Amino acid sequence: MNAPIEAPSYNPTEIEAAARAYWAERDAYRVSEDASKPHFYACSMLPYPSGKLHMGHVRNYTINDMLARQLRMKGYNVLMPMGWDAFGLPAENAAMKGKVPPAQWTYSNIAHMKGQMQAMGLAIDWSREVATCQPSYYKWNQWLFLKMLEAGIAERRTQVVNWDPVDQTVLANEQVIDGRGWRSGALVEKREIPGYYLKITQYAEELLSAVANPEDPNYLSGWPERVRLMQENWIGKSQGVRFAFPHSIEGGGGRLWVFTTRADTIMGVTFCAVAPEHPLATIAAKDKPEVAAFIEECKAGGTTEAELATQDKKGVPTGLFVTHPLTGAQVPVWVGNYVLMSYGDGAVMGVPAHDERDFAFAKKYGIEIKPVVAVDGETFTTDAWAEWYGDKTRGVCVNSGALDGLGHKAAVDKVAELLGAQGLGEKKTTWRLRDWGISRQRYWGTPIPIIHCDDCGVVPVPEKDLPVVLPEDCIPDGSGNPLNKRADFLNVACPQCGKPARRETDTMDTFVDSSWYFMRYCDPTNDQAMVGAGTKYWMPMNQYIGGIEHAILHLLYARFWTKVMRDLKLVDVSEPFEKLLTQGMVLKGAFFHKPEGGGKDYYWDHEIDVIHDDKGGIVGATLKKDGTRLEYEMTTMSKSKNNGVDPQALIDQYGADTARLFVMFASPPEQTLEWNDAAVEGAHRFLKRVWNFGVRNAAAIKTGGSDFGALNGDGKALRREVHNVLKQVSYDYERMQYNTVVSGAMKLLNALEGFKAEGQAAAVRDGFSVLLRVLYPATPHIAHQLWQDLGFAAEHGDLLDAPWPTVDEAALVQDEIELMLQVNGKLRGAVKVPASADKAAIEAAALATEEFAKFSEGKAPKKVVIVPGRLVNVVV
Repeated sequence: MNAPIEAPSYNPTEIEAAARAYWAERDAYRVSEDASKPHFYACSMLPYPSGKLHMGHVRNYTINDMLARQLRMKGYNVLMPMGWDAFGLPAENAAMKGKVPPAQWTYSNIAHMKGQMQAMGLAIDWSREVATCQPSYYKWNQWLFLKMLEAGIAERRTQVVNWDPVDQTVLANEQVIDGRGWRSGALVEKREIPGYYLKITQYAEELLSAVANPEDPNYLSGWPERVRLMQENWIGKSQGVRFAFPHSIEGGGGRLWVFTTRADTIMGVTFCAVAPEHPLATIAAKDKPEVAAFIEECKAGGTTEAELATQDKKGVPTGLFVTHPLTGAQVPVWVGNYVLMSYGDGAVMGVPAHDERDFAFAKKYGIEIKPVVAVDGETFTTDAWAEWYGDKTRGVCVNSGALDGLGHKAAVDKVAELLGAQGLGEKKTTWRLRDWGISRQRYWGTPIPIIHCDDCGVVPVPEKDLPVVLPEDCIPDGSGNPLNKRADFLNVACPQCGKPARRETDTMDTFVDSSWYFMRYCDPTNDQAMVGAGTKYWMPMNQYIGGIEHAILHLLYARFWTKVMRDLKLVDVSEPFEKLLTQGMVLKGAFFHKPEGGGKDYYWDHEIDVIHDDKGGIVGATLKKDGTRLEYEMTTMSKSKNNGVDPQALIDQYGADTARLFVMFASPPEQTLEWNDAAVEGAHRFLKRVWNFGVRNAAAIKTGGSDFGALNGDGKALRREVHNVLKQVSYDYERMQYNTVVSGAMKLLNALEGFKAEGQAAAVRDGFSVLLRVLYPATPHIAHQLWQDLGFAAEHGDLLDAPWPTVDEAALVQDEIELMLQVNGKLRGAVKVPASADKAAIEAAALATEEFAKFSEGKAPKKVVIVPGRLVNVVV
């Protein structure tokens, strides 16, 4: 190979190309199951093939790469795979825009992004690459779905969806904008249509325990507390009382059921609210046009709890009344747009005095607000909501008859007793978690393996006929699922009776694809089974790395999917990910103007002139074309804000090692990273210094040897500094604090550059070999090249598998120490003494210094104070 160490300057393009060719020729990253080594599975969340990597990708994968490379040097068998979350709506949108099949767009993007990853020098075992849109992968989505059907974990039932009446298609929530279809502009309707659900609620208790109970043997102690709490809240176990408001409304069933965790406030009920789909709402709509109109309006609203939480709370009175089960009072029934029929019984009791949402609703519509909980020292007023109104830990019941004076728990128990005696209620545990609806009325996804027969009904596709292959040449045009127009896909013989039948055209939610891909990496070419021996060897994953935006649904579904596979005897693990790191976002300054119509117009750096304050800070900018004054903000990188940095452009200008070094040095992995062009240039300058040091000292490094016994004081001091830094850096690698790892590398280079002693090449060789190994996981190309060219490979082998440097404890022992010298408490210099010097020897050395002679002015010492290892103070 070339030996560019002779080159006068650092050329990352040549160095990185040569290093990648070297690794590719040796297939250096291919991993197999090796029982002779400890193994470690480190994996980044697989990307969606959108077309180009962004800096968030660069940061995520470099974190993973540093972990994998350093552990390999420590003797581990390390798996670092990569794949593509390739199905989904963005491909369909791009296909409509470009009039090309989603498959063509997707595979082209995969090829481009894979090339970018390879240019980064990532230690990925590409022999394990998967793309979720490949039949060899999604065959097993279909296979496990059928197994879930057999086990009763999957079932078919109706679901409420967003329906675009013009495009004749179901829309995802994000495709509904202000109640209208994103493409057609038509008012979106809510419709109930059949679909498939996976019973994740059967696993709710187990899913909750592993994030909430430290005594659970599967407790996820290696996860951030923040993520565990997010999962716990999403699962949402609530203990309360389910009870009924009796009524005599014709056709209404005689009882309106609700669930509450605040049964202690039952005497404060002043209304009940039902979902627009509730039977009582339907009854009221027959006689009240305003109720019917409101229900129609609600059909254009959201279908998820998250959407309802943010939308304006609206309602209409139905004119119907139910009876309070304890007081006998008549309670008005309202229809509320914030009540979901799919949650609980589709109805809630309204206690405005002690629920913030009910308070706002009652204030808006003039409903009575009746306080029934009092807290000492606090005064209730309906002027504005106060936090203590909803605090169940401090108050006691008032205005509540038999409940007066009781605290929360005692009052709940009493209410349950009173209602139970009437047969109107009981204590109950409920869950926020709902079963997972996986049916999507879209084309680019895993076909659901079901056949519809007029005679036999719903028929599962036989296993021998899997996979049901998705045609890859369809081009969506916005007029519904194109599979409905594909006779070659639709028309099929019924597997049971042989008569003409029709395939299911719904496809699976793409969360299905990402719920088990990490297991397929372990057995990527197994065409006989979903998983096999590889999964038994590698799982559970030791370290998972990804963004906090996936902290709930992806991780929850992956955990559920793993438990299903366990129960079906496919895997032996209950939790897929031992440790989780959620890396911070990459931020960069953005320049914008607020037009009169609202919103923000963003501009690229090349369109502006930046304005700085007296200290060099950015305060704004002006547009070059017309001088318009722009505002400045630090925000996430994105195309929409015209502040993204193209990783490829950065690599072309500075090299991949510079990009990697900057994103690791700028911030701890779990914190946000603020982009700084000057710091990028600083990272590049540092690598040039590393290169130049190797060039200047090549002869000494090549011939330095390892005879440390012949080193004098300066040589020993250098080794002591090197091994002190190595000790800290090794610790920082263990805790994945890669920013301080880079700081350590900088300290090492500073120490080496500051060492001027001649004839002590062994210290330089040792120090530079440690520096290259410390740097290698972050900047593998330059470290590899210098390692090869300076002769270290002949001694230790390829840097890829060179042993991680061990701290030489002997090098840390100091023959001599330096103490600060004070005279009458004022710093006057320093004194060097043997490390083993006793008190008398230190005193004698201090009194013999020129500094003492000068500043004592001939006076005899009265007292000598010694602070071991730090200073000596002579009092005269």
